[in-house]
Formats: sequence, C-alpha cells, structure tokens
Amino acid sequence: MGTTWSARIVDAPPHCAGVIHSILAHVIGEMSNWEAGSDVSRFNGAPVGAWVTLPDNLLCVLRAGLDVARMSEGAFDPAIGRMIGTWGFGPPGARGEPALHPSSAPWRSIDVEPGRARRRSDVQLDLSGIAKGFAVDAVARALLDLGVQHFLIEIGGELRGAGVKPDLQPWWVDVETPPGLSLPALRIALCGLSVATSGDYRRFAMEDGVRLSHSIDPASGAPVANDVASVTVLHESAMLADAWATAIMVMGHDRGMALATREGLAVRLIRRQGDKGQEYMTPALAAMLD
Repeated sequence: MGTTWSARIVDAPPHCAGVIHSILAHVIGEMSNWEAGSDVSRFNGAPVGAWVTLPDNLLCVLRAGLDVARMSEGAFDPAIGRMIGTWGFGPPGARGEPALHPSSAPWRSIDVEPGRARRRSDVQLDLSGIAKGFAVDAVARALLDLGVQHFLIEIGGELRGAGVKPDLQPWWVDVETPPGLSLPALRIALCGLSVATSGDYRRFAMEDGVRLSHSIDPASGAPVANDVASVTVLHESAMLADAWATAIMVMGHDRGMALATREGLAVRLIRRQGDKGQEYMTPALAAMLD
C-alpha cells in the first residue's frame, strides 16, 4: 500500500512473524490499489452495474467506510479513487483526468449486499484511508489469538497497543506535532487503544510552487484547503480511527470538531495560525487526559 509497518512484541512466539506476514499479504491482496490483481482492483475494473463477489474482510472495510461517509456527509469517501489519481497520489500510472463532477458524492454510487458489491456509476474505490487501520486491527486480533498479551503494532503511522513493555511501562506514544509549530507534545499510553493521525505535512506534492495535501476533499475534488494542520483520533478500532482522522481533517475545525463531539470521539486537532499552532481537544479526549 505504499507504506511501511513494524511490530514490537513481548515474548513473541517463534512463528509470530509468519502470521503477521500472512495477514498483511491477505490485506494487500484484497484492498491495495497498488496491486493490479487485488480484489479492490478487480472490483474497480468490473463493468458498471455488475455485482462483484468480494471477500468478507473487504466488505467489512467497505461497509465501515460507507458508514463514516454517511455520518460525515461525504467528508470521508471510500470511492474517490479517480479524484486521488487526478492529483497523482494514487499508484504509479493512475493519474488522469477526473471522470465525474465532484458534487456527485462517489460513495453514494456503491451498493453492498451480503457477499457482493457493485458500482452504479464509473467511480473507483480507494481504501487507503481505512485499510491500514483495518490491517492494524487484524494483526492485533491474530496476536491475541496466539496468546500474545503485550505488543505495539504500527502500519503507516497508525498504531495499536496492548499490555505493557518488558519494564512494565505502558506503550507510551508521542503524538507528532506538525513541523514548525510550537506546541507541547501529547503523550498517550496505548493499552487496548489505537491512534491515527492525518496531517497536511506527512504526504504532499509540490505543483507550481504550491504544496498540495494528499487529503482530498470529495466536495471539491481537490486537495484539502483549510487551516487544519493535523487531526489525531484515539479509538478502540484502528480502522475507525483511521477513517475519522481523514473525515475530520477534510471537514475543518468547526464542522469536524462539532461532529467529533457529537459522536463522542477522542480527537486532537491542530490549526495553523501563521507560524503558530492552536490545539483543540474534544471532551472525550480531555477526559482521558485528566
């Protein structure tokens, strides 16, 4: 999926690495737009209107993505593959002209039934904003099934921790502050929790001297253009933390934090104010830090 992963495991069983590799291979084989033979690529290449049989895990991720799309009024959209390709943030060779008007809400063109899904218009799934989180959850479940109680999993900057380190300290994680902004570090202990961050500084492209965020606003079909520098979400599910961080980043401070508060999400948002940053937290996150 164009990113890296790591795992820190206390008293790892001998076959642990093989199990992780197998899980990640399955996720890539199902959900990676970077693999021409993946299930999501097969879905994107099927005729419009045709039902396509899909694996259960892919359908699970797709349903979760559509749920967040509905709750965020399309700020998170798992069907913006063509928009992503237009701006050059997809797999190599995916860049092209936009195939739909931005206001068409691509996610509304996806139908899901037990065991299958279809496109009702020529949209393209891109699960890069949620699949990495799913992979973190899948690895964590597998480790727990193996009897492993203490670990920290990271995939593309999304993390999940369980138990404690060998020195009995929790898995402390410093939430990164966008470069150039002077703000105190936010240190959190991941114990049965996941954390995901979306920011305008982690992946971007330069075009005619302008820095373009990799986060695409489905409403405009263009990179996000607001003053939000980063959004961090803590959640029991890395998959949902991943998706919500993107949604709130796209929505911006006012709408995003209002929605996060209504949904009871633990969120930290940083806005750019010139060369300074302003930090905001939802009540759910503030309560965790008390």
